[in-house]
Amino acid sequence: MYKAVVRLNEQYLGLTKDPCRVFDMFAKFHRLSGALCQKSNVKCQSPDCPQMPPCDFKAEEYKGMSKDRIMEIRKHRCNPMVMKVTYYNKPVCLTQGYMQWLWDTDGRRYLDLFAGIATVSVGHCHPKVTEAAEKQLRCLWHTSNIYMTTPLHEYTEKLTAHLPDQLKVVYLTNSGSEANDLAMLMARLHTGNFDIITFRGSYHGGSPQTLGLTSYAAYKYPIANGFGCHTTMCPDVFRGLWGGSHCRDSPVQTIRQCSCDPGCCQANNMYIEQLKEVLASSVPSRIAGFFGEPIQGVGGAVQYPKNYLKEAYKLVRERGGVCIADEVQTGFGRTGSHFWGFEGHGVIPDMVTMAKGIANGFPMGAVITTQEIANSFAKGIHFNTFSGSPLACTIASSVLDTIREDGTQQTSATVGTYLLTELAKLREKYEIIGDVRGKGLQIGVEMVKDKESRAPLPAEAISQIFEDVKDMGVLIGKGGAFGQVFRIQPPMCISRDDADFFLAVFSCALQRYMESR
Repeated sequence: MYKAVVRLNEQYLGLTKDPCRVFDMFAKFHRLSGALCQKSNVKCQSPDCPQMPPCDFKAEEYKGMSKDRIMEIRKHRCNPMVMKVTYYNKPVCLTQGYMQWLWDTDGRRYLDLFAGIATVSVGHCHPKVTEAAEKQLRCLWHTSNIYMTTPLHEYTEKLTAHLPDQLKVVYLTNSGSEANDLAMLMARLHTGNFDIITFRGSYHGGSPQTLGLTSYAAYKYPIANGFGCHTTMCPDVFRGLWGGSHCRDSPVQTIRQCSCDPGCCQANNMYIEQLKEVLASSVPSRIAGFFGEPIQGVGGAVQYPKNYLKEAYKLVRERGGVCIADEVQTGFGRTGSHFWGFEGHGVIPDMVTMAKGIANGFPMGAVITTQEIANSFAKGIHFNTFSGSPLACTIASSVLDTIREDGTQQTSATVGTYLLTELAKLREKYEIIGDVRGKGLQIGVEMVKDKESRAPLPAEAISQIFEDVKDMGVLIGKGGAFGQVFRIQPPMCISRDDADFFLAVFSCALQRYMESR
């Protein structure tokens, strides 16, 4: 088989030097040849073709249920929503992971640049975290908080050491939705008010309460929901009404022209005026709070003008509300410059919610708040059977240790900045890349029909590029109101070589799309 591949390659290299077309020919050959050639050890021989970086880890040969049988069960036994959210026309069935790598049932290796939606923070099956989990599994899995356990208390002390002094009271949960749900309740009880404001385009969870804060029609059901929840215009300086070339805290700015006077951001002022209008027209004189992701996740790595959150927090507090930073996707060093996304905005919230990367994919979340808010909430009994289990806390504690020992926050800063600046070069090359944005390893690439209109690239075009990137061995995500933003939020252990591989693959996919249209 290998000799046949080499002969085919030698023959084809005499016809073209276009790496994308070389890859096309190999892809067709692989599909005809069966699973063996889907494995990552079969590589294009052209020096210009995207070549997957090597990996020292050897995945086990998969001997489980067939992919066809898995798909049959998925279609007929799993709930219909599972198929609705399944990525790709030809879905990937994953069997094993190690650090930034994933393997499928055919033994093919993928570079994971989405990390279970920014959930695998330090790497799939990270040896340090795995060892800690295995040790705790042999000791004590679970007992509720009616008893004391060492892992819970060690972890809460370790976690709060990463937060400002006034944020020291920890409520552990099992998910980000649950954390945000709890934060809504705490804000309302503490302030004695009911109404909460968030951004359009935000995502704060799928529970009955948080669906009121989640501002996407696709997540809504035709039933009454969201009582007391209101939205203000998202201060999106690329797609929004106002924006310029100096607005955001990012290595890459928008392509929009800026006519602001020195020391003034017109876009920021106009979006703040929109918030003032909501406060004046849509809510009572006293409100319960304001939710904001430091960088929108599902919205497509949307960043706000630099001073927006400072001014928004001030306005909310003047109305009696508390400010909640949703760090479910931005926390634990992902933005590179800071451990928490809110720190990049120069604000201190009254509550911080977190999940996803908190335990590297193990179901866990948390709300961190002030003693004053905690005292208000203590008027009743709040109890959660599974939160703060010895196993969860041991894993989460190991994640904090690994972030420090492996320098993952620094990796987010250096590799993330490199990716952003290189993607910005692709934006100059391709008319269909409208915006590149983000901080650290929370990156969005917004696709458009053309830069002048900024109209979203059609879904079928997005799907073609998305599928092509996957077929070349890279998994990325999608977001935005129209699914027009490619999301890059990998495990925070990727290397510069991994970044270069993705950039080559992405450029190849874009070039092929441009040629096809």
